[in-house]
Amino acid sequence: MNSVKSVIGIGEYALSDSRVNALKTYALASCVAVTAYSPAKRIGAMIHVALPKPGNLEDGFFRPGYYATTGIPIMIDKLVRECGCTKEELQIRIYGGAESISDKDIFHIGRRNVEAVLETLTNMHLRIVNADVGGRISRTIELDATTGMVEIHTQPMTI
Repeated sequence: MNSVKSVIGIGEYALSDSRVNALKTYALASCVAVTAYSPAKRIGAMIHVALPKPGNLEDGFFRPGYYATTGIPIMIDKLVRECGCTKEELQIRIYGGAESISDKDIFHIGRRNVEAVLETLTNMHLRIVNADVGGRISRTIELDATTGMVEIHTQPMTI
């Protein structure tokens, strides 16, 4: 994609604007990225969540984008309130949530992240149009906010 990109780090979210027409995040392993796109407004958003939910209120307040249960509602609210999108028009896609290649992964963070994302999106009555989750691959994704297309690059997990 040939465009001006904004890189979304772990625990961050962003919306496209007149200067930025592509959103990209790198090396999703157990983390999950959620993209939202409005074909009517040609606006996109992306969040890169690391954990299902905060351990306490303070964490959720100071780092809401780090968690599925706090970050996703904030990102969607910005699309609705600030950009005039409706929830019904948003095309939601989710990526990541890989499992570790280690048999000692007792926490299953990838799977728990996917479950929290799905539950949060369902509770918000949002329609998921695509999900590329799980497995043992790392994903780098880029959302073209002018078309809604998502480019995915994968590579095997090493940890």
